[in-house]
Amino acid sequence: MDTTLTKILVIEDADALRKDIIEMLTFEGFEVTGAPDGLEGVRSARANRPDLIICDIMMPQMDGFGVLAELRKDGAGISIPFIFLTALSDKSEVRFGMNSGADDYLTKPFTAVELVSCVRQRLETKIEREKLTKERLNELRENIILALPHELRTPLTGILGFSDILLMDADVMSADKITEMAQHIYSAAQRLYRLTENYVVYTQLEVLKTDAARVQAMRSFATVNPRPLIEDIAYQRAQYYHREADLELAISDDVAIRMIEDNLKKLVEELTDNAFKFSQPGSAVQLSGVLLDDYYLLTVTDYGRGMTQEEIEHIGAFMQFGRKYFEQQGSGFGLAIVTRSVQLHDGKFHIESVPNQYTRVSVHLPAVPAWEYDRDNVKR
Repeated sequence: MDTTLTKILVIEDADALRKDIIEMLTFEGFEVTGAPDGLEGVRSARANRPDLIICDIMMPQMDGFGVLAELRKDGAGISIPFIFLTALSDKSEVRFGMNSGADDYLTKPFTAVELVSCVRQRLETKIEREKLTKERLNELRENIILALPHELRTPLTGILGFSDILLMDADVMSADKITEMAQHIYSAAQRLYRLTENYVVYTQLEVLKTDAARVQAMRSFATVNPRPLIEDIAYQRAQYYHREADLELAISDDVAIRMIEDNLKKLVEELTDNAFKFSQPGSAVQLSGVLLDDYYLLTVTDYGRGMTQEEIEHIGAFMQFGRKYFEQQGSGFGLAIVTRSVQLHDGKFHIESVPNQYTRVSVHLPAVPAWEYDRDNVKR
């Protein structure tokens, strides 16, 4: 493996050990910098974006777990291989660190051979991961190139058509008619924006699933007391469809869901959007959430068109059943995004449906009572 321009950051408060590690790795051709504590290490990592980080666990100001948590918050920081340095008696701490997203650990004292071997192995794993990610991106790019033009056509046609009418006839149209045209354009633009956003989200999720380290890091975060978030997103979708009176909510709180807030928002948005989209005004859309054992059960029920067993089995990014008949916008990404997101967060996804009667989507997400999550994180 070519070590030229491979940047390594060593975060260690013991000056002598930090200097020894830097010398060992520099001798092997790596570009190595050091930081004397966790806070300085985080600043250095964000400024210089190293290819790999070696970090002691026990340090003043910010320990190794704090460094790992801070860097895993960053989009780019999640993908940096992270090696802990630990004393022989710290195995339980190492286990916690590995569960939090660290890639490996070295037990002090260690030899130069052990250090270099560990570093090379982690860097080779990173290279292989990046190769798989690139292949996955190329595959997704080909699929999207095939699907995107057709999906963009409907909202773009609306925008161009109504804009053309305004350009040609605005001087003879009433103010109310101009407002109506503008509303049509705005609605089509919203559909276009949502479609584009969903393509981006789905692509990100597909790439993420090839990166075990980033998935593990993502699972270490939680959304605490999610009821306001869930209710707000559901109400926004009800407003969009002018169906506020149809929305029925029964969301329990005092829970920590093992899903980052942005992903939970997207999940609720897509589930409620599908429920309103494929049911008639005046029929109920029910959203409930409750903690059951180690999972938070989120259920969305609508009493609309329903789904056949074939449709349920073929949920995917590039198909939408009954499109011509129901004339609905979107590419079927909604449930595909939900399915992939739930899988990445180690959850469970189930659809129960009877055509022309109802559809019930159930999502089980890993969760604990809020007080238990707060206690464990304060202790750490």
